[in-house]
Amino acid sequence: MKGKVTAIVPAAGLGKRFGQGGNKPFQALGNKPLVVWVFEVLESINEIAEIIPVFKRDDMALGCELLERFNFSKVKRIAAGGKERQDSVYSGLSLIDRGTDAVLIHDGVRPLIEKSIVEESIRQLRRVDGVVVGVPLKDTIKAVQSSRPQVPNEFFVQKTLDRKSLWAIQTPQVFKYSVLMKAYRRAMEERFYSTDDSAIVEKYGGKVKAIIGSYSNIKITTPEDMDIAELLLRKRAGCAA
Repeated sequence: MKGKVTAIVPAAGLGKRFGQGGNKPFQALGNKPLVVWVFEVLESINEIAEIIPVFKRDDMALGCELLERFNFSKVKRIAAGGKERQDSVYSGLSLIDRGTDAVLIHDGVRPLIEKSIVEESIRQLRRVDGVVVGVPLKDTIKAVQSSRPQVPNEFFVQKTLDRKSLWAIQTPQVFKYSVLMKAYRRAMEERFYSTDDSAIVEKYGGKVKAIIGSYSNIKITTPEDMDIAELLLRKRAGCAA
């Protein structure tokens, strides 16, 4: 994929399941906040011309302070987050110059993304409208349902799914700018909401390709995820040494 790529980093989530106070993207992993690990990888990629962080309005001052401290040259504008993730991404999209050819979206709480995976996702955006990164599922997957919602922890198996065709989708996700903007505008007009950007592009006819990512590219959702990320980070540092 040749042309200008703009990266949007949603970092405005409420983090209800994290439960440690403060906004999750600013929690320290090793010696840096989670979101800084993301910015460093994106900053190092030649194809990415600009990075647009999306922060909660209450975190704008903290975000600006962080960006100034680490001096990221590709961050020129900051978008304000919305009620839902989709609102936040759309806020970032509204700041993008029309000269942009592609948009890369990567969660601000996936700090262990590898540079090579980001570069490959951009390269693969040639004959398709979007590229998503993911990994095949390892576990057996069952569809379950509660017959009595008022009874906690009572669920019944409806069916077992064939995991051979099931992937856990991650970020980054990369899209042709014109396709993503058209799909997002329609979704916002029709009030169709999804937690996955590629699902929006798919809904309006976009062709999306999946490429293999990494099982280490975890999303920090709970405090236990931070423990796992610390272990993965130490393992990575050991390999680098």
